[in-house]
Amino acid sequence: ALSHDFGKDIIPSVIDRYVVNAYPFLDLQSGQQSYWRDVGTIDAYWAANMELIGVNPDLNLYDNTWPIWTYQAQTPPAKFVFDDNDRRGQAVDSMISGGCIVSGAKVRHSLLFSNVRVNSYTSVQDSVVLPNCNIGRHCRITKAIIERGCVVPEGTVIGENRADDEQRFYVSEGGVTLVTPDMLGQRLHYVR
Repeated sequence: ALSHDFGKDIIPSVIDRYVVNAYPFLDLQSGQQSYWRDVGTIDAYWAANMELIGVNPDLNLYDNTWPIWTYQAQTPPAKFVFDDNDRRGQAVDSMISGGCIVSGAKVRHSLLFSNVRVNSYTSVQDSVVLPNCNIGRHCRITKAIIERGCVVPEGTVIGENRADDEQRFYVSEGGVTLVTPDMLGQRLHYVR
């Protein structure tokens, strides 16, 4: 069965039919292997994202000698609001993209892509939250990937009880919980 995996299916299938060139993933100056990750599984995708928030990641998005040229939507800077004892907008060991609002919530060791809102009394840990998500109040999210456009209802708990998560969402072999709008009963109608 064809899995549409580049390394296992697509590249081997074109070698006999087309002219194929290979490129060694080496830094020509240092001789060290360049960055490459196969992100063909939920666990691999999650791990590659988690690597980005390390102190010295192999793919350093802040390396001025190797700029990444890409389209960047014009969004306001990330915003962290409320500094009360019981609700403090904060993020630690995380990457928070433009347009995000962390409103009285705690984000730890996570990535928030653009235009994500995390509402009061919520904690997000060891997670990847893709663009345009809104996470309700009083949620606890651990070791999850929240798909683009999800509206996570108030009080939702994800990543703490595998059996519960398997009833509602997809849980990978490595214990990463994938949440999509469909799984939340929402129709995906992404509009830029």
